[in-house]
Formats: sequence, structure tokens, C-alpha cells
Amino acid sequence: LMPRAGEEIGSPGGMQLRLIRTGTETDGELLEMEATYPGDGSMPPTHLHPSQAEHFEILEGAMRTKIGNEERLYEAGEVFEVPPGTPHQMGTDRPTRMRWEVRPALRTAEFFERLYGDGPGSAREMGEAFWAEFEAEFRLA
Repeated sequence: LMPRAGEEIGSPGGMQLRLIRTGTETDGELLEMEATYPGDGSMPPTHLHPSQAEHFEILEGAMRTKIGNEERLYEAGEVFEVPPGTPHQMGTDRPTRMRWEVRPALRTAEFFERLYGDGPGSAREMGEAFWAEFEAEFRLA
């Protein structure tokens, strides 16, 4: 099954992604999502996207970021960018909602479906093979 607009993907930690436009709808140009974070303060490991740019707009709440060597707090109404190949991480200690665009889309929506899913093809089941399959979308820094 290909990821589709309107689909919701939830992480075990409570983050929710709602797909607005996927690579299928944009000829691969863009993945547009709305992300809702519970605000537990956790941050993913420092990572990068080799050839993808990310654009974020904080709709509610606030997001702590570390993009390259710069640390900053972004609040509702503010936007920030993560250029391709730039190590980054982000997290929040309060409920936060933001718009998130990834260009080009590549297989990012499928990455999240399988990262947070169970069963054949999931990160849990595939281990290292999963990370190798999605190295164009996600690499640990």
C-alpha cells in the first residue's frame, strides 16, 4: 500500500503524523504533513537527510531545535528550515502542532509507516536492513 493523503501515522511515543499531500499527489516533489507532538521532551537522535530539505511552521506550542551547531526555540507562527545534509534534532516539552514539508518527497511517508509499524518490512523486524533501505531518506549523523 502506498501512503496517501489523509492517512494518519502514530509513533509509540505519541507523535501523530497526518499526511496532507504525498509524493504520489505531487509527482515526487513534496511530502506535506501535519505533526502533533505530546510534549514529553524527548528528541530523536541527531540525523540528516542527504538530499532533502525540510520546512517547518509551528502552528501551536513550541519546538526546541538543534540545526547544525545552532540551538533555538521556535514558537507558534515561526518557521524554520533544515537544509539537505544538515545534522539536526528537535523536541518539545509541551503539546505542539506543526506543518512539515519535505522536498523532494522520496520515500519519507513509507519510512514513517514502516518505522512505527509492526510486521514484515517494519524497522523492528528488519533491523539494519531497514536503515540501509531508507538511507536516501534518513541517516544517523
